[in-house]
Amino acid sequence: MNSKEIRQKFFDFFESKQHKIVSSAPMVVKDDPTLMFTNAGMNQFKDVFLDNVVATDLRVANSQKCLRVSGKHNDLEEVGQDTYHHTMFEMLGNWSFGDYFKEEAISWGWEFLVDTMGIDKDRLYATIYEGDEADEVELDKEAFNHWSKFLPEERILKGNKKDNFWEMGESGPCGPCSEIHVDIRSDEDRNKIPGAELVNKDHPQVIEIWNLVFIQYNRKSDGKLVPLPKKHVDTGMGFERLCMVLQGKQSNYDTDVFQSVIRRISEYTGIAYGKNEKSDIAMRVVADHLRAVSFSIADGQLPSNAKAGYVIRRILRRAIRYNYTFLDQKEPLIYQLVKELVNVMGDSFNELKKQQELIEKVILDEEKAFLRTLDSGIKLLDGLMEAAKSSNKPSISGRKAFELYDTFGFPLDLTQLILRENDLTVDLDEFNSEMEAQKNRSRKASESDATDWTIIVDDQVQEFVGYDNLEADVRITRYRKVKTKKKEFYHLVFNLTPFYGESGGQVGDKGYIEADGIKIPVIDTVKENNLSIHLVTSLPKDVNATLKAVVDKKARLSTINHHTATHLLHFALRKVLGTHVEQKGSLVHPDYLRFDFSHFQKITSEELQQIENLVNEKIRENAPAHIQQTSFNKAREMGAMALFGEKYGDVVRVVQFGDSVELCGGTHVEATGNIGYFKIVNESSIAAGIRRIEAVTAEKAYAFINDRLNILDHVIHTAGGSVNNEVQTIESLQHQNADMRKKLEEIGRLEAKRLKSTLIESAEEVNGVKLITAKVAVDSAAVMKHLSFQIKQEVPGLFMVLGAEIDGKAHLSVAISDDLVQKKEMNAGTIIRDLAKEIQGGGGGQSFFATAGGKNPQGIEKALAKAKSVIS
Repeated sequence: MNSKEIRQKFFDFFESKQHKIVSSAPMVVKDDPTLMFTNAGMNQFKDVFLDNVVATDLRVANSQKCLRVSGKHNDLEEVGQDTYHHTMFEMLGNWSFGDYFKEEAISWGWEFLVDTMGIDKDRLYATIYEGDEADEVELDKEAFNHWSKFLPEERILKGNKKDNFWEMGESGPCGPCSEIHVDIRSDEDRNKIPGAELVNKDHPQVIEIWNLVFIQYNRKSDGKLVPLPKKHVDTGMGFERLCMVLQGKQSNYDTDVFQSVIRRISEYTGIAYGKNEKSDIAMRVVADHLRAVSFSIADGQLPSNAKAGYVIRRILRRAIRYNYTFLDQKEPLIYQLVKELVNVMGDSFNELKKQQELIEKVILDEEKAFLRTLDSGIKLLDGLMEAAKSSNKPSISGRKAFELYDTFGFPLDLTQLILRENDLTVDLDEFNSEMEAQKNRSRKASESDATDWTIIVDDQVQEFVGYDNLEADVRITRYRKVKTKKKEFYHLVFNLTPFYGESGGQVGDKGYIEADGIKIPVIDTVKENNLSIHLVTSLPKDVNATLKAVVDKKARLSTINHHTATHLLHFALRKVLGTHVEQKGSLVHPDYLRFDFSHFQKITSEELQQIENLVNEKIRENAPAHIQQTSFNKAREMGAMALFGEKYGDVVRVVQFGDSVELCGGTHVEATGNIGYFKIVNESSIAAGIRRIEAVTAEKAYAFINDRLNILDHVIHTAGGSVNNEVQTIESLQHQNADMRKKLEEIGRLEAKRLKSTLIESAEEVNGVKLITAKVAVDSAAVMKHLSFQIKQEVPGLFMVLGAEIDGKAHLSVAISDDLVQKKEMNAGTIIRDLAKEIQGGGGGQSFFATAGGKNPQGIEKALAKAKSVIS
């Protein structure tokens, strides 16, 4: 049975049990401050468990894309090393929201695995929660009794809190769980050691396959457990592990989920899989990481140096390094594997097919960029490891590991991986100290601590009235105090609200609430678990009173101008550039809009003008807004664009302005004419295959144009021209500038010639070596390099060290003639690293020429003096 058939069997089974089969939520989480990535199937149903929303379907099932690479759920180090851990994996799950509970969950789990899929029942074990005195929770007898219908008592095992009690976080819904384990060892091994002794002991052939979580408690912030009014079921089964069991394999990587990609890697590298442990591990790592990175990009998360983007970059760079070191691939390879991944998983996850070109482009550019620094970084690390071993030290400096991270782009876990391969570690305290110092220099936000919600009214549904009203009478339904290092404020939730909570790229509303003539500013409105939360600096005197909530009208009107303009811009981009253009991010602000989209080349000036003209044409048409709630399928029939990386419900909101039709929950103008005018202020590249346009509308656009006209007038008048001959005046300035540049270049050539002669004349012979050391007055490191190569050609047996202060920074260069490199085994790269210490910097290069930079120009003279000792 292949993997596609196995996945469908699961869907068919639970559909027969009256479950609604829902699509996977995006792997990249956008509206939950507690998560960067979906790490469990339950994430998309978190609001139901938290009682923030009422479930529309009491029974659902799906296959969820998950990523576990950081925090509590971190499987990164085991990936490729063992047979069953992954970064990205599919989790098959079924849920009950206040409907069925333990009896059905256990009996259906057994029925699916044994009766439907044919797994040998004698190979199965179940675990139940043993209880905890501190929490005043007893042994889960209910689960035990239900399992006793299918399993003998010796195969129903008691588990501790770590293994058999599931919690969402430090507080919130939680409950006991019952794991199903399978023993896939040979009969001979099973006779030697009972499987019961190997459950939850990290045995690669006695593994957990399904976890049935029974959510029946809520843990308060003080640690106490209280029963939930409604009990839920949340199950999760590893799809890749299920395929391994059903396909009779001993490793997830031997199933059809991975094997076609691994075979492709083998073809590209010419290295057979299954012949060498190190290359096998590398192929498994690359195959696994390819999935994680590809799905993340498809869901809208590009590699970057911050937050979720850095997680993806770490994963990809880890794969590149395995490719480089163990598969001997010095050129980009991973991007070529995307096509095979799409062949395997594209039918089940259409976003891979749709985004294939973008995924390939992003991975290719990331591979090229990291391969440029990987060799240098590995050489530096090799030197550090050699030094550590020669001095019998068990670890390398944390400061040097940070330099690898900061300068060469080596994630710490990659450095640790390479060190482990050489039986070394890193001084983590020193590394963390360097990292913390950098964070302190750039930290903009502080940690916050929130109390439990104080419930005033048990109101599960919060109504948003802000589409039509900017004022409303509201009641507080819950509030909590939030403390940060610098201040204290409150989160308020109302029964209804005119305030738009930040989501979908649109910033949150500001304004105020008023009671008894006292106004309290609302400084922001954010979305958390589908609730609009209003940030205020103080509570009303009477939290039970009816309050007047007022949105800042001017800011809202400017925001809706920019939001509707993003829709018109998206339409214009697809018209002018092509239908490959898809939104990859946006920010809608009262002062401007920012729109990110897929496109693989710089947009020309002519194209930008066409785009801007088309948007303004749509504004002049004054197309009215047609906004309606309809089914997702009906919306797609209307031509509405669904964005990859977004999760849509059965009922969606369609926003239409003429030919522009999009799914959107944001606020908009009544007609496009209200926007007034649209002006593009910048276009740039933000990542491989991703462009960004920044623009302004209405008053902001008029202000931008007036500012530019005023600047132009000032330039013309300063240059002695007039408003009637702007072009002629600027062209005249350009000609004058070109003449001046030629004269300066000629002066520079003469000065360089003079300096070269002076340096050659200063050469002194020391131990058969022509030594030149000098501090020179040059305006760039490039001039130093040019001088060094010229003198090197004219002076045999040369050892030359130059220093210069350029823009307040220290620069050094070392040039050595080829004969000294060969005969005396001198190495400029090694020498420059030692000299760089005097200028508080670092450097490197080749054996015959190397450079260094540092922050201490006063150390240049010391470095030059030190250089003389090299040959004395």
